Amino acid sequence: MIMPIRQFQAQRMHAPRNFQSISPEPICLEIGAGKGKHALLFSRTHPQSQLIAIERTREKFLAMQKQHALEGQANLQPVHADALPWIVHALYPQQVEQCFILYPNPEPHNPAQRWLNMPFFEFLLSRLKSGGMITLASNIPEYIAEAEQQLVQVWHLPFKKEVIAQDSARTHFEIKYLERGELCQQLIIRKPEGYITRFDKFQPLQGQNAQVME
Repeated sequence: MIMPIRQFQAQRMHAPRNFQSISPEPICLEIGAGKGKHALLFSRTHPQSQLIAIERTREKFLAMQKQHALEGQANLQPVHADALPWIVHALYPQQVEQCFILYPNPEPHNPAQRWLNMPFFEFLLSRLKSGGMITLASNIPEYIAEAEQQLVQVWHLPFKKEVIAQDSARTHFEIKYLERGELCQQLIIRKPEGYITRFDKFQPLQGQNAQVME
């Protein structure tokens, strides 16, 4: 079933606590980075890319921050925040080269909160540069199937579906699922040239507590 997608109310988003703005240079982004296993690996193997890794859960963020302090990659910036308001306040149109959403909460009791069912996904697409990619990974076949349907019928985006190799070890969840013998899949979603969203000219709120706009 296709979920109805209303317009995301970006102007209603208040800045996260202790928000700090960033410069408009191109970045890569990981949403829900957990303890940072993939973020640390990516920043080591892609030294020319700047990665911002967002994690909402304090315990997981502190674990990522601790390991980052040990490894010291200058091209990795861990952020402790809820992803939606942080992205609205921090990111510029077409700033993101790659975005990783690896094994998100499948929201079994609240399907409207799945990433491709959320109005926010349109805003996220506006931050993605033309030709940029979103990698969405899951061990739940129904989650991937629904996302495929949304990409075709709602977002009209090209994508490629891949089975994740058994020896892949990008996240702690991925290792656990593959060791159990579960099927892990990912969608590589591409934003084509000329793709239009309603937020293409929306500039970052830069930490100002936006008032509700009628």
